Amino acid sequence: MRALVAVRLKDDISDAAGRTLQNKLIDLGYTEVSEARIGKLLEFEINSTDPESIKKRIEEMGRKLLANSETEELHLISIS
Repeated sequence: MRALVAVRLKDDISDAAGRTLQNKLIDLGYTEVSEARIGKLLEFEINSTDPESIKKRIEEMGRKLLANSETEELHLISIS
């Protein structure tokens, strides 16, 4: 099965790269952009057919390696 996972800065952590992106988009005329945040999209092929097991393993991987729990959040987007 394939799992898609997003890692992004927590809402209370300043995202300087996101602000830079937002400012550039506004400079290019995309004035409707009121905020931009930058994160990571991770994709895994998992040798399991049990979505609950996959979810638990992804959460474990997140705690151990994928996300810095002090500054980042991990979100499981999909399992298919």
